[in-house]
Amino acid sequence: MSRLDGVTSDGLPVAPSMEPALAAAHVPPRSTLVDARVVFICALAMAVALAAGGVAQLLTRLIGLVTNLSFYGRLSTAFVSPAGHHLGAAVIVVPVVGGLLVGLMARYGSRAIRGHGIPEAMEQVLTNQSRIPARMTFLKPLSAALAIGTGGPFGAEGPIIATGGALGSLLGQWVHVSAQERKTLLAAGAAAGMAATFGSPVSAVLLAVELLLFEYRPRSLIPVSFAASVATAVRYAFVGSAAVFPMSDLSQPSGGALATYIGIGALIGVAAVLVTRAVYAVEDGFEKLPIHWMWWPALGGVAVGLVGYVAPRTMGVGYDNIEAIVAGHLTGSALAILCTFKLVSWCIALGSGTSGGTLAPLFTVGGGLGALLGSAAAALLPSVGIDARVAALVGMAAIFAGASRALLASVVFAFETTRQPLGLLPLLGGCAAAYLISCLAMRHSIMTEKIARRGLHVAGEYVADFLSSRPVRDHMSAAVVTLPADQRLDEARQFIASHGTGARHQGFPVLDPHGRLVGVLTRRDLTDPDRDGAEPLRALVKKPPIVLFDDGTLRDAVDQMARAAVGRLPVLSRADGRLCGIVSRSDVLVAEARRLAEHH
Repeated sequence: MSRLDGVTSDGLPVAPSMEPALAAAHVPPRSTLVDARVVFICALAMAVALAAGGVAQLLTRLIGLVTNLSFYGRLSTAFVSPAGHHLGAAVIVVPVVGGLLVGLMARYGSRAIRGHGIPEAMEQVLTNQSRIPARMTFLKPLSAALAIGTGGPFGAEGPIIATGGALGSLLGQWVHVSAQERKTLLAAGAAAGMAATFGSPVSAVLLAVELLLFEYRPRSLIPVSFAASVATAVRYAFVGSAAVFPMSDLSQPSGGALATYIGIGALIGVAAVLVTRAVYAVEDGFEKLPIHWMWWPALGGVAVGLVGYVAPRTMGVGYDNIEAIVAGHLTGSALAILCTFKLVSWCIALGSGTSGGTLAPLFTVGGGLGALLGSAAAALLPSVGIDARVAALVGMAAIFAGASRALLASVVFAFETTRQPLGLLPLLGGCAAAYLISCLAMRHSIMTEKIARRGLHVAGEYVADFLSSRPVRDHMSAAVVTLPADQRLDEARQFIASHGTGARHQGFPVLDPHGRLVGVLTRRDLTDPDRDGAEPLRALVKKPPIVLFDDGTLRDAVDQMARAAVGRLPVLSRADGRLCGIVSRSDVLVAEARRLAEHH
């Protein structure tokens, strides 16, 4: 080809042999991993991360303010535990008041503030093009501050994650972006919220991938990664870069110890299944109450207050409890009491529909159970070298892996919050065991059960698109029935009738004398009784052809068919623009049948 006289619609040059029809043809654009648009979304994601990092600090201080006012009667934003109060039996009233306020906010503000945030964000991604109402950006953190600050047994991370996601969605509604880009901004905000809470950027990105993005693509992964990095930097600027749950150095586990940790992970997986079912059983119980749902958080507050009166450490976020568990400072009966009562308090409070998070309570229960199982295993097998702290770490991560199905996020989170690399191998084995048990025993996770009950399907597997890996040249029909552009219509009708092709083919490529594609005529075009039989076929072609190149994929073919609402596409050679085949919907179905055969 000696010169280039134009470009096709996918931006590639057109050789003289391809013109004139191909220059105007509808050709699917060649996809790229990233482009300049991704840079723009990265900038927006980092802006969201800065805001989410600020919200995390603000909400933490707001929770501290409500806690200090409610339990200590002082004006302070210091982040404290309610466990040191001196209210006596009056402490029972405090969570009830908090639950009542949350119920009023949900009734007259937004019902979406109820719950722990992540399932609600997932639902917006799946059903509402990632659009979260603007009022959620202040109602969710405010309601969470009231619920947690008055003793609710929740972590601050859930509301912060939900608020970060709402900020990303809100920015995506203000700026002209696509629904896919808005989803990326929502996930970036959510990841930023988690990173700003725990200083765990990598696990925040993995959590976004496993629970919010429903994909693994550079276009979404890069902005979310930038957002998590920026939010972590904001956290470092405010509170420093120390590990959230510091531990003394661990030793390399022996083979027997590793097997034990995996076994503990499997048992924790059973616990994750039971915990998930318990939460939704309590929620179902509240649904049967003959009173308006606005009053349910107050009823849940009664249980929180009663449990808090017996076991004060169950109230509030309990990050200090997690730190004490993984550091080995909380053991024996005190640990068993804390885990049991924390589970009861959290299940009832969450099932009542108040505002709060799931991560910290799950970490407390799982870490405590893991520490107890590890201590028992160490007593039974003293020569194996089992470390109860490692067992606690495995339990903390495994219960979240089993309950949420966020396997990789759970493993990396435990590492990032403790900075103990020798715990990675036990974590991976234990979390994988819990994940296996969860997948065997539950159809849905603690994050997706509520969504599934509303009739929505949440993908639990992210696999490479089969159609994107299949070259169209391997599946097209190379034997194509074509018609000359200068042929008369009545001659074409006679040709089709005499060769019996009219019943088998619904579309016929029309070629000029040089073999170049002019367009495609359907059987309806050719059999239209209002057409003059003396007309040349060229005159019947009214639209540029909708084509595909031979280096495209079946995914390109399906997308092009869907855009143009056609059932077949001429396939042209990229080298010279000549017709080399035709691909139809039935060819795609045949390829899909081969994929099914390979899997079964």
